[in-house]
Amino acid sequence: MNLPTLTLPATGGPLALGNLQGNKLVLYFYPKDNTPGCTNETRDFGALHADFAAAGCRVFGVSRDSLKSHENFKAKLELPFELISDADEALCTAFGVIKMKNMYGKQVRGIERSTFVFAADGSLAREWRGVKVPGHAQEVLEFVRAL
Repeated sequence: MNLPTLTLPATGGPLALGNLQGNKLVLYFYPKDNTPGCTNETRDFGALHADFAAAGCRVFGVSRDSLKSHENFKAKLELPFELISDADEALCTAFGVIKMKNMYGKQVRGIERSTFVFAADGSLAREWRGVKVPGHAQEVLEFVRAL
């Protein structure tokens, strides 16, 4: 799998994924802004941002939330990286991260917490699906450093 050539709304302006080649890249998909697990995961990636940058890697968070929600979430957490709004699920579909999940006893469609690392040439280097938050950002950083 190579990086899709989609252009999506993001904090900081529209983002053309095809233009990101040349850098290592982390795309992490999370279910929803301002929920406990997603907040913790996003904080973890934010705390390690300088280390990712030092490893030549850019980080982007992706969810189906609106751009306005992302702007607020980014400001609240003082994030040093951008969040991609995938309200129409184009990127989620390309990565196959939409799953049926149980929420309070009901089946709902949602994003399965997943992370994808791309090499500088745009090829997929590794993927994590069904991610558990504790320690995940650190594990991704260690993989990126070894890439």
